[in-house]
Amino acid sequence: MTHPYPLGVVVLAAGQGKRMRSARPKVLHEILGRPMLSYVLDAARALRPAVLVVVTGHGREQVDPFVHVQFPEAIVVHQDAQGGTGHAVICALPWLGEARRVLVLYGDTPLLTVQTLERLLEAQYPRDDERHMAALLVSDVTDASGYGRVVIDRKGHIKRIVEDRDCTSKQRGITLINAGMLAADRVFLEKALRVLTPDNAQGELYLPDVLPIAEDVGDGATPVSAESREIMGVNDRADIARAAFVLRERVNLRWMRAGVSMHDPHTTWIDVATELQPDCEIGPNVELRGACRIETGAKIERGCVLADTIVRAGAHIKPYSVATEADIGADAIIGPFAHLRPGTVLAERVHVGNFTETKKTRMGRGSKANHLSYLGDAIIGEGCNIGAGTITCNYDGVQKFPTVLGDRVFIGSDTQLVAPVTLGDDVYVGAGTTVTKDAPAGALVVSRVPQVIKEGWVEDKKRRRAEAQGG
Repeated sequence: MTHPYPLGVVVLAAGQGKRMRSARPKVLHEILGRPMLSYVLDAARALRPAVLVVVTGHGREQVDPFVHVQFPEAIVVHQDAQGGTGHAVICALPWLGEARRVLVLYGDTPLLTVQTLERLLEAQYPRDDERHMAALLVSDVTDASGYGRVVIDRKGHIKRIVEDRDCTSKQRGITLINAGMLAADRVFLEKALRVLTPDNAQGELYLPDVLPIAEDVGDGATPVSAESREIMGVNDRADIARAAFVLRERVNLRWMRAGVSMHDPHTTWIDVATELQPDCEIGPNVELRGACRIETGAKIERGCVLADTIVRAGAHIKPYSVATEADIGADAIIGPFAHLRPGTVLAERVHVGNFTETKKTRMGRGSKANHLSYLGDAIIGEGCNIGAGTITCNYDGVQKFPTVLGDRVFIGSDTQLVAPVTLGDDVYVGAGTTVTKDAPAGALVVSRVPQVIKEGWVEDKKRRRAEAQGG
């Protein structure tokens, strides 16, 4: 969006958030895998402001590093005393540089969209020869309890804002509420903030109190309507759940419209950092956390939980599999009930089956471990077959050791590979073997206790037991 004059955005993130009942600052509580503050700062960044200022206070030792790392272009300033929203903006004013318009946002409103903010800015300054001193986001709601009421004059301008705790019985019947976010002329805002007084129940400087002043110095303050759930502030854990529901609905709808099939979007959770390609398929109760990437033709069935995982084209993840920081190759088949831990890299057409766990393991093209195995710290070549019950014994209680298999290695069922150990290409390991030494290409490895057969042993045992009981 192109602004007629340089824009400064101020994001207020200094509140204590007592209702969260948490040691974590309210604005850092996560929704769909991201702190709620990041949603607000992303929206602010999308407006391409000349300057972005974040005001922190309570918990700033946690909030400041987050902002510095994730939004390095932002200027962080501190509100040392909690003097209200008006005081917080006063703290930001010296850092606004050449900005001639100011947009004030709140760090606990993650549902706010860029489109709504653009409408707010457009309403404040619709064209060069027309402007309002300020524009305020408002919403008409059924139950206004807890919100400041917006009183409108005959011109349609905002006469004043009355906080819920300061309302008269008549004012409590007003359903038009203050969303808090406003756009204002920089010069007007600075002058208006200088004359604010803490004449309210909290003894604080309320930012909305600048709005009645706009009528005295210019063309008043204009209200801009927004959907009530979009301007919802998040104050407690129940609000987090409500906000997550709305965001999840938005995310899922966006991906379905982009060509992704979802069997049951109402039970599907996709973090905002996840990327989905057209023609992938997502089953019910699937969770995709963090920066997953699901490529074209991949299919993820019911109940899978993936975090920061790549699923390449055509791969099939069967029900109730879990993967974290894994890379699943094209046309691979995983699960059901497989567990891929961090560092797992699977080439194309690999099979990792039911109740098989991998950790820091690379499997070459076409290799299979279909049943009940643990493969840790392993490098497995192409075309290998890992039998049921195979374990890489990679940990001695102090250090981790690698297991290396060449191409086309066959591992029989119930085998222990005691690391460090290396098996060359085409090695065949018999079932029930404990492998403790390296084996060259093409070797057979077997370690078994000789089988003993004693015919008639069961009858003899029964006879001895009967004699002992009778005696």
